[in-house]
Amino acid sequence: MQDHAMDEEQVLLVNERDEPMGTMGKLRAHQEGALHRAFSVFLFDDQGRLLLQRRAAGKYHSPGLWTNTCCSHPRPDEAVADAARRRLMEEMGIDTPVEHRFSFQYRADLDSGLIEHELDHVLFGRWNGDVRPNPEEVDDWTYIHLDDLDAELTRHPERYTAWLRICWEQVRDALRESAPTTN
Repeated sequence: MQDHAMDEEQVLLVNERDEPMGTMGKLRAHQEGALHRAFSVFLFDDQGRLLLQRRAAGKYHSPGLWTNTCCSHPRPDEAVADAARRRLMEEMGIDTPVEHRFSFQYRADLDSGLIEHELDHVLFGRWNGDVRPNPEEVDDWTYIHLDDLDAELTRHPERYTAWLRICWEQVRDALRESAPTTN
């Protein structure tokens, strides 16, 4: 299925094995619930806190909701890690290496009748520097302790994006696996 609207960003359609199946306009993919490739970046500071952003009020879906540091879609011919670094700079004014940790597939009904159906690549990184968010993308940002986010997601899930709520337990598991052990 091809959709070549010249002015609309294209997403890469994939199957359950993350094999490319064509492209489609981003809005149309979210209207139709077409499975496409995405990524979610989680940056942690030296205190182990997660950098969250609140999506700008002008975003076409999930406006004003808190989410992980950065999330988006790679361009059809772009490696996921390269896309993640590009979008970190565009959204948060941050340039830092990221590492792929896991992938998951999900489908969630969003506001305005849109559907997220993504094969989402989750990447981790470290950041302790300045944050210079793009106001068209991000309304606010904060660092949060992981236990505090656990509590917030339980008490107020409606304040957070669907993909963050869905993958948070897997993020916690991946962090436990990489935590240094003590003897």
